Amino acid sequence: MQGLKRRVVYVGLYEFIAIVLSALLLKLISSAGTGDSLGIAVAASAIAIVWNLVFNYGFERWEQYRQRKGRSIGVRVLHALGFEGGLLIFLVPVIALWLDISFMEALILDMGLLAFFLFYTFIFNWVFDTVFGLPASVITEPAH
Repeated sequence: MQGLKRRVVYVGLYEFIAIVLSALLLKLISSAGTGDSLGIAVAASAIAIVWNLVFNYGFERWEQYRQRKGRSIGVRVLHALGFEGGLLIFLVPVIALWLDISFMEALILDMGLLAFFLFYTFIFNWVFDTVFGLPASVITEPAH
C-alpha cells in the first residue's frame, strides 16, 4: 500500500488507538474527569492528524534522498522523536487552556503522555510497516 491510501490508513489506525489510550492515560495521571480526558484526547487527535500528515510527508521526502534505504532503529527513533517533539509544541497550550492549569503543569502532564507515546509511536510504526510494507520512498532509488 502506497501514497495517500497508505497515509489515510496509517493516520486512521494510529489516531483511533491513540484516542482510546490517551483518554485512559489522562484519566489515570491527572485530575481530569472522563469527559475532559476524552475531549482532550479527541482534540489532541485532530491536531495530531494534521501534524502527522505534514510530518510524515516531510519525513518520507527526506528518506527519498538518503543514500541508505530501509528504516533502521536509529531512523525509527528519529521519526518518533521528531513527531512527538512537534506534537508537544502544539498540545501544551491546548491542555493548559482546557484544564485551566499553568503551562508548566500542562508541560509536565504532556511529558507523561509523551513518554508513553514515544514507545507507542515507535511500536505502531514498526508493526504498521511489517503489516503493510515500507513506503516506496524507502524501498526504491531516488530519481536522479
